[in-house]
Amino acid sequence: MARPDIMVHVAGAVKHAGVYRLHSGARVYEAMQAAGGATRRGDQNALDLAARLADGQKVMVPVVGQAAAGSSVGSAAASGAPTSTAQESGPVSLATATAEQLDALDGIGPALAKRIVDWRAQHGGFASIDDLDKVPGIGPAKLSALRGALAP
Repeated sequence: MARPDIMVHVAGAVKHAGVYRLHSGARVYEAMQAAGGATRRGDQNALDLAARLADGQKVMVPVVGQAAAGSSVGSAAASGAPTSTAQESGPVSLATATAEQLDALDGIGPALAKRIVDWRAQHGGFASIDDLDKVPGIGPAKLSALRGALAP
């Protein structure tokens, strides 16, 4: 059975920014390949290249020296140049956000940010924002409060 396709937006310091159709379960490195790779100034090491992508996600490749905000579904790390908070540029991507990027969000401290990143690494990523309720320390109220600041 064929895997359904997903659409992802690759932006920032890449050779061919745009929207790409990838297979379900694709990883960030595959989106980078579709966009022709990072430019000479692009810092692909700021991204989790092994993270799984979700439909509608935006992968933002920062310029070397800029902090990556993640990738996003229209998102956070989400634009051409990542930023540190979702309020500044959109939702932070659960697929690629670092613990530091998550810690910058209201309601997430360093310990919870680490648990989120660890859960993602152990379980192959988040299929949806609702998967956050599987992370110890995130209940219905916190999930509801974070929903607008995060993207899959």
